[in-house]
Amino acid sequence: MNGPGFHQHLSQRQTQQMVLAPQLRQSLKILQVAALDLRSVIQEELQNNPTLEELPMDGVSLDQNNSEAANETSPEEGAESRDELDFSKSFDILTKIDDDWRDDQAQSGAGQPYTSEAAEKRQHFFDSLVSETSLQEHLMRQAELSDCPPLVLHAIRYLVGSIDDRGFLTTSPADIALMSGLALENVQAAQQLLKTFDPPGIGAQDLKGCLFLQLEAKGRSGSIAARIIRDHFELLTRRRIPDLARRLGISTEEIQTAIEEIGTLDPSPGRRFADDNNRVVVPDVTVDKDNGQWRISLNNDYIPRLRISQTYRELIAKGQLSKEEKDYLRERMRSGRFLINSIEQRQQTIERITREIIKVQEEFFEHGVARLKPLTMTQIADVVGVHETTVSRAIANKYIKTPHGVFDFKYFFTPGYQAQSGDSVSNTSVKEMINDLIAGEDRSHPLSDQELVAKLQGKGINIARRTVAKYREELGLLPSNLRREYS
Repeated sequence: MNGPGFHQHLSQRQTQQMVLAPQLRQSLKILQVAALDLRSVIQEELQNNPTLEELPMDGVSLDQNNSEAANETSPEEGAESRDELDFSKSFDILTKIDDDWRDDQAQSGAGQPYTSEAAEKRQHFFDSLVSETSLQEHLMRQAELSDCPPLVLHAIRYLVGSIDDRGFLTTSPADIALMSGLALENVQAAQQLLKTFDPPGIGAQDLKGCLFLQLEAKGRSGSIAARIIRDHFELLTRRRIPDLARRLGISTEEIQTAIEEIGTLDPSPGRRFADDNNRVVVPDVTVDKDNGQWRISLNNDYIPRLRISQTYRELIAKGQLSKEEKDYLRERMRSGRFLINSIEQRQQTIERITREIIKVQEEFFEHGVARLKPLTMTQIADVVGVHETTVSRAIANKYIKTPHGVFDFKYFFTPGYQAQSGDSVSNTSVKEMINDLIAGEDRSHPLSDQELVAKLQGKGINIARRTVAKYREELGLLPSNLRREYS
C-alpha cells in the first residue's frame, strides 16, 4: 500500500535514436586520424581480419592497389558490396545530426545575425566532434568492461576523478572512502583493479609504485630492477651504484644493467593522454608550385597497401566449407573491401578539400599570412560535395606543408571582417596587424587597445575594443601600461 503523496503509474514513450554502424564508425575514424596514426589503425584491422593481406610498400601506388582490390570482387558479392560502399548513404546520417543541431540553434537564437563570435562558437562545436580520448575516458571504458561489482565500479569513478595527468592517484583510499561514503574495502578493491588497467603503472600513488607496477605487468616482479625499486628506491634516486651492489650482493655491472631496464619505464604513464605540444608533426599534404601551377602531393608513406587474400577466395570457390564458414569469410571480405575503400575515400576527400583551400587562399600561398582570407567549412563543403561535418573530420589532426611553413589544416578556416574596401580580412590577418602595430610602437608611449582600434579603422577594419584586447592576449602581448618603458 502506497503512503500519502506517493503514486505509481505506467506510461509509454516513443523516442528515436541514431546509431552509427560499426563500419561507418571505422570509416570516420580513418577519415580523421593523422598520417602517423593511420598505419596503426590499419594494422589493427589487419590483425583482426584474416582475409586482408598487405602488399610490399615499394612499387605499388595506392590507386593501383585499390583498383586491384575493386577488380577482385566476385559477381555474387558485387551487388551487396556496392550498397555497403555507398559513402553518400553513410554520410546522410551525419547530415541528419548536423541538421538537428542547426534546428536547435535556430530555435534558441532565432533572428541573431551571423557574427565572427558566432562563427567561433560553431568552430568549437566542430572541434568537439574530433576530440581525442582523455585518460579518464580510457580508464572508465576499461572499468565498464571489467565485470566488477557495482559498488567497486562506483568507487573506481571516484578514483579516476583523483588521477592526475601523470596517472598517479593523488588521494588516499581512506580519504576517498571518507569523502564518498563508500566502504573502505570497496575503495581498496577498486584501487587494486585500477592498477591492472592500461597503461601499465596507472593508479600508483608515487613514482616508486608506478615503476614497480610496470615491471609487474611485464612479469619482472622478481628481477633485480624490481628489488632495487621495492627495497632501495632512495639509493636508486641518488644513483649510489656501489651501495646498491653491496646491499644486493651482486656486481656493479648487474646493477647498471638493472638501472638501464628501469630507464625504459614510463615515469608518467598518463602523460600520453595529455596535450603534447612537442609531438612530431608529419604533413599529410604538401603544396608547392610547379611550372606556375600549384601541385598537391598526398603523404602515402604511412598507408599500408592492402588487398583481399586470394587464398580465402579459392577456399570459398572449392565448395568444401560449411555455410557458417562461408558466411564468416564473406563478411570478413566485405569488411576488408570497406576498409580499402575507406582509405581511398579518405585520401580523395583530403585532396579535394586541399584543392578548394588553394583556390580560396591562393594569395596566402603566394604572399603569406597577411593575405589569409576568411573561410568556413560550409563554403568548402558546398563545393566539394560533402557535409561540413565531413570536412571537420577530414581536416582534424592533419597538417599541410606550404611555401611559408607547415600549418594545421584548421589554420585556414577562420571567421573575419569585411573591410571598407569590400575585401574580406581573416581574424588571423587582423591579429598579424595588431602584432605589427605593437612591434612598431613608441615604447615610451605604447598604443592602448582603443588606439589600436582607431588604427585598424584607418585600415578600413571596424572591430570592437574588447575583441582587440582578446586578440592581444591570445598573441601573448601585455596591455599598454605594462609595455611602457621609462627612460
